[in-house]
Amino acid sequence: MLTTALLHDIGKPVVAYQKPEDIINNEYSFTNHEEKSYQIIKKLQFISQYTKLLVRYHYLIRKMEKAKYKNSIVEHEETLEIWNSLDIQLKQDLKEFLICDDLGKGIY
Repeated sequence: MLTTALLHDIGKPVVAYQKPEDIINNEYSFTNHEEKSYQIIKKLQFISQYTKLLVRYHYLIRKMEKAKYKNSIVEHEETLEIWNSLDIQLKQDLKEFLICDDLGKGIY
């Protein structure tokens, strides 16, 4: 999980942009940073396939929540389909990682 923690946001600098509201708040948006992070590390032989999956899907739970909140049926179904394709251990690790990531951001 440590490797995931170190690599999960590696794609953020590549996808960073500012929406008008971000400029006002001096913030950035990082749409699809998890997929970019995965694309950066996917060919690295010294990283396990499991870690690569954790990096790729580390934001999936949040995406499902946002799609449900926005009532975006198509996006919710797409994310739910991915979620349902994952094994139980990966789902559990993604839940735990999300908690740790939120703790690191001071959300809890």
